[in-house]
Amino acid sequence: MAWFRKNSDPLSDRARALNDEIADLESQIKKLDARLQRSNQGEGQPRLRSTAMPQGATVNHEMPDSAEASPILKINDEPIFEDVGVDRLKDKTEPITTPLHYNELGVRKYDLPALLRRVRDQFRGPSTTNPKLVSYLAAGGIQGLRPMRYEKRVARYRFYVLVVVLFLALLGIILLFRHR
Repeated sequence: MAWFRKNSDPLSDRARALNDEIADLESQIKKLDARLQRSNQGEGQPRLRSTAMPQGATVNHEMPDSAEASPILKINDEPIFEDVGVDRLKDKTEPITTPLHYNELGVRKYDLPALLRRVRDQFRGPSTTNPKLVSYLAAGGIQGLRPMRYEKRVARYRFYVLVVVLFLALLGIILLFRHR
């Protein structure tokens, strides 16, 4: 058993490989964009400079032939603003408060069930943010990772070996002092 050896993490290895692929694709996109810019320079299209970045690169734009082709003049039936309800803004864990929760002076009444629920939640620990990932890890669904039950079994056996070794060491020390 290699107790002091650090195992390589397959998820971080895969993330590193994907980041390298993303960097390669971004460099290819930049090369193709530069090639497209060079080919469009000599076509006589109007050259417009961005007002957001005045020192930036010049961008070529095609002028629309007619008013129907202009996306600005098209009527869009989609709503511009969404209805933002108050319920979406409230936290899901926040308890619902009603006037019955307050006494006649406006002070919140003592709520014993809520106190017990908060104490129980303190001992329970945080809930998982991604239960699907937890189920994948427990079942061994990600390639390269061992199932959680296997890891628990290995940890259990390591604990048993440690207890036996400590028991034998303690027994040896007791026998050593007893013979003297």
